[in-house]
Amino acid sequence: MPLPQPTPTRTLGTLAPGLLNLLEDLSPYMSAILNSAPFLSGSIPLQLQPLLAAGLGGGSARVRTGRVQAMLAANQPLRDALGAWIAQLLSVDLLVPEVYSKWRPLVRDSIEFLFSRLSGQRLAAKLVEQIDLPVNTPPASRLLLLISRMPGIQKLGQVLARHQRLEASLRAALSELENGMCDANPRSIRAIISKQLGTRRLEKYAVKLAPAILAEASGSAVMRFTWRNPDTKRRERGVFKVLKPYVRECFSEDLQLLQQLSEYLAHRRGYGFATQHVADMVSEVRLLLQHELDFVREQATLQAAGRTYRISLGIRVPRLIAKLSTAEITAMSDEKGVKVTDVFPGRPYLRRRVAEQLVEALVTVPLLSRDPQVVFHADPHAGNLLYDEEAGKIVVLDWALMEQLSRELRRHLALLVIMTVLRNPGGVSEAIRNLAPASERRDPDKIRLIQERVDRFFKELPYNRLAGSVDAMQLLDEIALQGVRFPASLAMFQKALFTLDGVLHDIAGSEVSISYLIVRDFVIRLLVSLGLDHPPLSIADLMAVQRSGLLYPSRLGASALFGVRPNLQSNA
Repeated sequence: MPLPQPTPTRTLGTLAPGLLNLLEDLSPYMSAILNSAPFLSGSIPLQLQPLLAAGLGGGSARVRTGRVQAMLAANQPLRDALGAWIAQLLSVDLLVPEVYSKWRPLVRDSIEFLFSRLSGQRLAAKLVEQIDLPVNTPPASRLLLLISRMPGIQKLGQVLARHQRLEASLRAALSELENGMCDANPRSIRAIISKQLGTRRLEKYAVKLAPAILAEASGSAVMRFTWRNPDTKRRERGVFKVLKPYVRECFSEDLQLLQQLSEYLAHRRGYGFATQHVADMVSEVRLLLQHELDFVREQATLQAAGRTYRISLGIRVPRLIAKLSTAEITAMSDEKGVKVTDVFPGRPYLRRRVAEQLVEALVTVPLLSRDPQVVFHADPHAGNLLYDEEAGKIVVLDWALMEQLSRELRRHLALLVIMTVLRNPGGVSEAIRNLAPASERRDPDKIRLIQERVDRFFKELPYNRLAGSVDAMQLLDEIALQGVRFPASLAMFQKALFTLDGVLHDIAGSEVSISYLIVRDFVIRLLVSLGLDHPPLSIADLMAVQRSGLLYPSRLGASALFGVRPNLQSNA
């Protein structure tokens, strides 16, 4: 079978340029290797034989781990050899075909770096775990165990698994690896809850814990409970989201390793093509992962989200139970519903309606709010979204990853989407400039770059295809990759919109347009209020949109005739 050739694509601003291209084209090969490549292939280097003998020797796993750890201590050459062997076992040369041979050093160096610098105790434990597995253990199971208790690495795989541009079988394999991360046990989670809350508080609120863990993520476990609410005088259902006992320490090391890896790759020669934005990418990932450990922040976000959606009839946010929450436990109401992608099977009309509700919940409500600052959910993958079919409501879970958008930022975001829909290059360029910091807006080189990219986008846009919000976010992405900086909250909004677009596609295919729903909801509010309710846009913005709308037919006609935009004024 001929190897696929690389094809150009737009990537998220947080990924190194070209990385997603590689992943897309290698998807069939990567998923096959994940499921069939022998983990323990190849000869054992002479240097490592005593180390493996120490792991195979008599004694308990703890004793053997201690022996291996002692041999690894202060012996970086031995660690380097072990990291290289692990890279060999993962078949880097097979993973990256000859047509992409320039990527092999980067992939191999990354694997060697991470495992050769993992703390001695964790590295020794992983080696003993692999030795203790039956000889016929499937490769996927070995790989799953190898990255267990590495929450930072798991999280990166989770992010990749949600990207719709990856080939389906690879996304399924990555998702399976993530879903298989069940390394907490009910006894340890119950012990954490008892220690954190104390006997007095548990008895005061008559807390009764479920016997089993409900769900697990890379950093937390969820357990149901019931309690007596003193305000309602009734027994109510809730869930505890509990930080896993090892996560804080392991997370910290994983994040440090990723940061060190980005610095290491940036200073290496030979693959600068892939490392131009690695440092920025890792810095942002570090920030996102750190937010997931900040339970106090998440609890405040739950309350803020409840205020944002307080008047929305079709959206529900779990209610924080502050009386039973701590710095490592978030207690909240137990919300019922089915996973949003599983809703109303075989009923496409109802599924389209659910998709529209999702856009309203996660985009239009925060984007069109009149509040000075609003929170938005920055991780809207399907696992965080339920649908209560009986009540007809979207239930939005897990607010660990959130950001705030100011009214001014939302104003320019709304204008960017509207002007993209109306094919107005001047309006799009102006909105993008206004989304950048003041220093970027004063830089003539950045202004010229923005204009050139916008012009090229519209020249390449087919006249018979409607542009929309996802196109606008991808355009922002391209401009960011060329060196124009935007606020971190905007990058988070981009990621959320891309993730949501994939969920909408799984629910209703291409029948639901985020851009159409944003414009529709805005126009409805405007008409119902007789023109008085138009946040976040100003009166001047409304006039500019009206002028642009009047000239839309001429721009579309010029695109159909010539394939390029007409020479219209920038404020048209």
